[in-house]
Amino acid sequence: DRVTKELVAVKYIERGDKIDENVQREIINHRSLRHPNIVRFKEVILTPSHLAIVMEYASGGELYDRICNAGRFSEDEARFFFQQLISGVNYCHAMQICHRDLKLENTLLDGSPAPRLKICDFGYSKSSVLHSQPKSTVGTPGYIAPEILLRQEYDGKMADVWSCGVTLYVMLVGAYPFEDPAEPRDYRKTIQRILSVTYSIPEDLNLSPGCRQLISRIFVADPATRISIPEIKSHEWFLKNLPGDLMDENRMSSQFQEPEQPMQSLDTIMQIISEAT
Repeated sequence: DRVTKELVAVKYIERGDKIDENVQREIINHRSLRHPNIVRFKEVILTPSHLAIVMEYASGGELYDRICNAGRFSEDEARFFFQQLISGVNYCHAMQICHRDLKLENTLLDGSPAPRLKICDFGYSKSSVLHSQPKSTVGTPGYIAPEILLRQEYDGKMADVWSCGVTLYVMLVGAYPFEDPAEPRDYRKTIQRILSVTYSIPEDLNLSPGCRQLISRIFVADPATRISIPEIKSHEWFLKNLPGDLMDENRMSSQFQEPEQPMQSLDTIMQIISEAT
């Protein structure tokens, strides 16, 4: 960004058929979100060959890579990132937006010593204000909630809870909860294990009872009895060592200073998108 001299990330999408309603939804939803745990949308730009989505640059890379390098996280470190993930997801839900593809690859980190987690990639997100109940199957096999696999109408917020649980499990265990360790690429087996909620926590992992209990409340096949985001936020395991800025939502939004340049208007964005097709 030549004006602010800050690094930005740019996602390029080829002009033409690839600019569909998913892309439009990603841009419109992402534009409305302003929260420290969500990668900030800046603007869309048209180039001769591509539509460019300009957003905040997260210099710490993917949370996925951090786990790959570490093997797995301590309970405290996993909780530190999970608290931020839930804070960002809770904000999305308050804005009536469900992400629907939450996974480690869609969670980035900034470059600070105690990294701030940033949720990105709203390509699948669905706004319940603009759209009806989601019925389509989106997401990544290892993270998908059972009700999505059953192709029922589902509550996107509760499906996001399940995906947050998978993310927490992977941080703690260093493996996916519903993959068959013998055949991790066998998606059919993964799907069967998700539907039957077949997972285990390795014996040698010294996880606290509160942590195990929270995971068992997230991995519940029936979304109506699964723990909700507000319930997670008041769970004793979640509340331990909770950073001050996550406790106070108001303080959080006020520390999120507005950028100097005005936000691109919806009309401008819609016009650019229509020109890109």
